[in-house]
Amino acid sequence: MSPEPGPPRRVRVTSPRTAAGRPRRVTVTSEIDAQTRLGEIYINTLLRAQLRLAGMVVGSLLVLVGGIPLLYWLFPGLVGIRVAGMPLAWLLLGFCVYPLLVVLGWFYVRAAERNEREFADMVQRP
Repeated sequence: MSPEPGPPRRVRVTSPRTAAGRPRRVTVTSEIDAQTRLGEIYINTLLRAQLRLAGMVVGSLLVLVGGIPLLYWLFPGLVGIRVAGMPLAWLLLGFCVYPLLVVLGWFYVRAAERNEREFADMVQRP
């Protein structure tokens, strides 16, 4: 067999020293996976946002539901009010609180998902 006509094939030879000198692109996900200080800051940011949201929802619940006994304490005349044969307090605690819980739960889930989506978008940015 005779060699092929034309120029010989080029072979690229590299040294491990030159390959190591290239800057490696560091992503946010690699920072989080490696549990570096920067990754910890990113995770803490998400945790703080979720904790602030939970505190806001619980605080709203305490003010609105905890305000009912306060309302009766401030205005003792409300004790005698009846609606459809039921005391007003029973109506408020038995029927009006549950829609409030549903609305607060819906708000919390939507806001928590938004926080997580924004965090995921931030992490996936180049």
